[in-house]
Amino acid sequence: MNSTKKKERFVRLAEKRVNNAVKALSLIANLSNTSNYEFNSKQIKSMMNVLDREFKDLKTVFNRKLNKKKTFKLDE
Repeated sequence: MNSTKKKERFVRLAEKRVNNAVKALSLIANLSNTSNYEFNSKQIKSMMNVLDREFKDLKTVFNRKLNKKKTFKLDE
């Protein structure tokens, strides 16, 4: 597959998937409505830990790909 098609596919899928993730996060935020839901701090902490961990993993994967071509060199 040529570079242009890969870029186009990335943009198309990235836009769709990020928009889906934003929508999913908005739906999770709706759970904070205490008129409709009851929750405790332990449950919220658990949810936030999972989301934080997944976001950190996502950043790690992309940063590895971006930094893959760099090399380490000590200054003399």
